[in-house]
Amino acid sequence: MDRVRLSKRLSRALRHDPGRVGLTLDAQGWVSLDALCAALGVSRADVEDVVAHGSKARFELEGNSVRARYGHSLPGQVALPSADPPDELFHGTSSSVVDAILRDGLIPGGRQYVHLSPDPDTALTVGARHGRPVVLVVDACAAAGNGVVFRRGNDDTWLTAALDPRYLRRA
Repeated sequence: MDRVRLSKRLSRALRHDPGRVGLTLDAQGWVSLDALCAALGVSRADVEDVVAHGSKARFELEGNSVRARYGHSLPGQVALPSADPPDELFHGTSSSVVDAILRDGLIPGGRQYVHLSPDPDTALTVGARHGRPVVLVVDACAAAGNGVVFRRGNDDTWLTAALDPRYLRRA
């Protein structure tokens, strides 16, 4: 089994287009593990392996149900508990959109949450996927103090609904 390839297939089915493989997610993004395995033609052990050993903790199992923790482009929001962020977080983006972000703030766009990184190196890697990368520093302490809710997607990903530009600056 190619873990990376299966992770990408799981992402598409659980984060973006479950209907394409005949799945329907519940309001919190859960689907039966048996239904997912049947839809993708994979074994339960293969899915459990990706959940347990994937490069990022994108998915979670609970009983016979599985879901993507974050990154959805589907309507609604997966309820993840709020968490106290570190004083600073980071956002990697493309140089072509950084001025608009600094003017208008960060919005989730086609996703449910804005994705933030715990360190500048991770943000730089994320930003490089979109062109010439720029890293923005997020004053998470001030934002949280003003009521912005942060959630933990995994060890490398923090999530929030949106961020006003007053909390952002270039690294």
